[in-house]
Amino acid sequence: MSEAGEGRIAENGAAEIEAQAAAWLQRRRYWNWSDDDQVALEAWLDQSLAHSVAYWRLDAGLGRAERLAALRNPEQEAVEIPASEKKPLRRFIPVLLRIAATLAIAAVLGVGAASFVLRSHDRVYSTPVGGHETVSFADGSKIELNTDTVVHTRMTSEQRVVWLDRGEAYFQVKHDPVHPFIVIAGERRVTDLGTAFVMRRDSGRLKVAVMQGRVWFDASNKKKPQQSALLMPGDVVTATADSISVTKDSARALANGLTWRQGVLVFKYTRLADATAEFNRYNRQKLVVTDPAIAQMTIYGAFPTNNVELFSRVVRDVLGLNVRDNGNQIVISR
Repeated sequence: MSEAGEGRIAENGAAEIEAQAAAWLQRRRYWNWSDDDQVALEAWLDQSLAHSVAYWRLDAGLGRAERLAALRNPEQEAVEIPASEKKPLRRFIPVLLRIAATLAIAAVLGVGAASFVLRSHDRVYSTPVGGHETVSFADGSKIELNTDTVVHTRMTSEQRVVWLDRGEAYFQVKHDPVHPFIVIAGERRVTDLGTAFVMRRDSGRLKVAVMQGRVWFDASNKKKPQQSALLMPGDVVTATADSISVTKDSARALANGLTWRQGVLVFKYTRLADATAEFNRYNRQKLVVTDPAIAQMTIYGAFPTNNVELFSRVVRDVLGLNVRDNGNQIVISR
């Protein structure tokens, strides 16, 4: 096929995507919009980057068009329009969308102005090992970052998107049905439906627990079809490369999982292997269990996240194990 032919196909594809984006935008702004509509829109946006780009460009352009309309000549408002000539608002929506598209294209052609605006709102927040930070946004939402966590955000008047690159974060979201709050972690995505939830992303595993409200969880990869679930308070979803499971936790169990916000780790008959792994997330001096058998022993108690010495004393005095401090490691053995 010639380059000209390929160009025409690309243009036709782009025009079709723009038309679909315009239809979605019309429905969201001027129709009765439901949670089901929001889910369908998010599914369409997730199909390709081109869908997202077309939609958000039109949305931003329409916002500018509406602001320009609000600044029209006040004298024009005094002109009485005969009832016979009045037309429903929806008949003017395609005109507004065309104006929005024109403004969006002009912004893109204007030395990449639109891209610059988006990038100017991007922020990266991170904590070191043992660190803890709370980030507040203008919309009233908050993100609390746990140890060794990295997120980057895009918070604008049109978009509320957070990427969890690694670590753990607690989200308290100010719900806005028109501008959903989305958290992306690899091939998984959580869409807020008015809620507070915690997400933890480790190597090869993502865990999402809902404390309040609801979230919509999506997971997909190239080998498997998209899997989705509506999560309610107490629901905990664990996703790996090969599986997704949803369980139910009590309010007390969920609260215990958030004691890191107060700088405390709570273990209730937790395997020593799991307890030491959790401590190692918060401290540069690492705990090492040398014997697989003692790794299965359990421990009960609450410990400051940075007090490895206290934990070691309990392991020695209560469990009767040998504890040896080697500087950068504390070795636990029989």
